[in-house]
Amino acid sequence: MGGFSIWHWLVVLLIVLLVFGTKRLTSGARDLGKAVNEFKKGVSGDEDSKPAARLSDEKTQTPSEQRDHDNVAR
Repeated sequence: MGGFSIWHWLVVLLIVLLVFGTKRLTSGARDLGKAVNEFKKGVSGDEDSKPAARLSDEKTQTPSEQRDHDNVAR
C-alpha cells in the first residue's frame, strides 16, 4: 500500500468542501493568517508604538498622578 495519490486528496478536498462550505473555510483561513502575522510580530518583537506612547504618558504625569496610577495597577 503506497501513499495517497492526487485522486485521494481531491476526494478528501471535495468532502471537506461539502461538509464545511467555502465561506467557513475562507474565513478560517483568513483567521489563521491573522494569527500567524500576530505570532510573527510577537516573536520578532516588532511592536507598535503602544509601549512608547504609554511611557511618554507616564513621563507627563505629575508625581501624585503617577503614584495613584501605581496603586491602581497593584
